[in-house]
Amino acid sequence: MTSSRTALITGGRSGLGAAAAARLRADGVTVLTLDLADGADLRADVSDPAAVREAAAQIGPIDILVNSAGVVGPNAPLWEIEPDAWDRVFAVNVRGTFNTCQAFVPGMRSRGWGRIVNLASIAGKDGNPGMSPYSASKAAVIALTKSLGKELATSGVLVNAIAPAVIETPMNAATDPATLSHITGLIPMKRAGRPEEVAELIAWLTSDKVTFSTGAVYDISGGRATY
Repeated sequence: MTSSRTALITGGRSGLGAAAAARLRADGVTVLTLDLADGADLRADVSDPAAVREAAAQIGPIDILVNSAGVVGPNAPLWEIEPDAWDRVFAVNVRGTFNTCQAFVPGMRSRGWGRIVNLASIAGKDGNPGMSPYSASKAAVIALTKSLGKELATSGVLVNAIAPAVIETPMNAATDPATLSHITGLIPMKRAGRPEEVAELIAWLTSDKVTFSTGAVYDISGGRATY
């Protein structure tokens, strides 16, 4: 990969975002993190379009966008979920992805090269019980990725999604233990994935090595994926 490339990783201070940041830096990519956590290069809420636009103005041109910021939301049956909690999950997971893509895609198009990786989830395909807001939001990320990939198909900008199963991250550590046990038990490899395993796939999808894939969903699930 050309070492002069610049990447922005949302949610880049922990979990999959942090692992992706470390992996891309190892390839010589200049990596900027956007997060609400301390230590991020830029602190902004991805669900706030004005904050994202302001961050984009500060950053300038980027070549790679990894949308890793996300929240699990409530662990409860759908009929017990408060509308505000549902809306918050969609605000971060879906509108956050929309906001960053809208802010950075025009520059990528004008330069004729870009790589976008959106972090979805196997939950967006299967639907995890007790996690309807999260599952529905990740299904939306998958559909957004497919639409945007088609829109940019001849532009030199490739847009793909990754659908992990359970990965050992702080976000999953906060998940209800019974729910976590259930979804981990669905993995044929009988273990959770590691962040660095997902980061390896992200590194490939953001490189020059990928030239004929866009609007696709790459499962990294230890065999859980069924379609």
